[in-house]
Amino acid sequence: MSDPVKAPSVFECCSAAAGFVYGMARPRRRDERLLRSITDAGLPTPRRTVTVTALPQVPRPVPTPAIVEGTFAPRRVTNAMTSFVVEHPEATFLVDPGVCADVERRAIAQLPAVLRAAVRPPEATLATVEALRAAPELPSPDFALPTHAHWDHVCGLLDMPGLPVHLHRTERQWVTAGPIAPVGGVRDSLRDRPTVEYELDGPPVLTFTRSHDLFGDGTVVLVDLAGHTPGSVGLLLHTRQGWVLLAGDAAWHHRQIDAVRQKASYPGNFADADREATFRTLHRLHLARHTVRIVPTHDHDASSRLAVTHGQLSDTETAEQPGP
Repeated sequence: MSDPVKAPSVFECCSAAAGFVYGMARPRRRDERLLRSITDAGLPTPRRTVTVTALPQVPRPVPTPAIVEGTFAPRRVTNAMTSFVVEHPEATFLVDPGVCADVERRAIAQLPAVLRAAVRPPEATLATVEALRAAPELPSPDFALPTHAHWDHVCGLLDMPGLPVHLHRTERQWVTAGPIAPVGGVRDSLRDRPTVEYELDGPPVLTFTRSHDLFGDGTVVLVDLAGHTPGSVGLLLHTRQGWVLLAGDAAWHHRQIDAVRQKASYPGNFADADREATFRTLHRLHLARHTVRIVPTHDHDASSRLAVTHGQLSDTETAEQPGP
């Protein structure tokens, strides 16, 4: 039986609605002092490379102001529930297995009613196992590594019983503590599953304060993106075409990172566990974009660049460098 999921109060819903309207007219400004205070610790020294492939997924257009606060052009951006396959010489793993079969009944039905309309994917959305079958050239994953434990990053595991999951210890404690799951947390996906916990026990990397070198060779380095959830991480990947950072939901679209614009209050107030920490992390991503290609999980425009060929960017996209 599923654990109940926390529902926002009437006050929280009203606050989110009011904040949405206010943010359309007066979006939160970037913190210039914070930007000046952030230091860049540089990149790891990798000994090997990995390939990263975005699995096929059905996008949907969403109003830009709901994703990028106070932004109206373009009118819409594309959003998708994308999963990624990373191939390392020692293992192949699945990042953000976000969609199970019959997702409406098995996952979305557990969410608070106020969130269901905002997060419901298109009917044609591929379950993660279907997306894997659509890319038969990819090796089968040895384990899954979600950027965080929200339903749309782990519920695909429901169709993969027995597949081990690697999860930040802070994140696992957050999503499993108490009888009621946090907003967005669907615990069934992680229950009774082999789990390898890790800590961000490594030094600062780029603009991020903590890290964890997954294979010890500098090719897959997990970095601290806390805020959206307490244990959110990004995956810094050394590919033959350069560095790629899979950023989970620290941002929903690269336009947030470019402009340092937070998510709109609805649904951002419910999606982000700590809005202040999420905004600070956005500043760190903004500065890192000069060095690495940042791919938010739900940003279809960004992730499609990793689906051109098996694990490789096209020449045009490789030549495109992050803007100022």
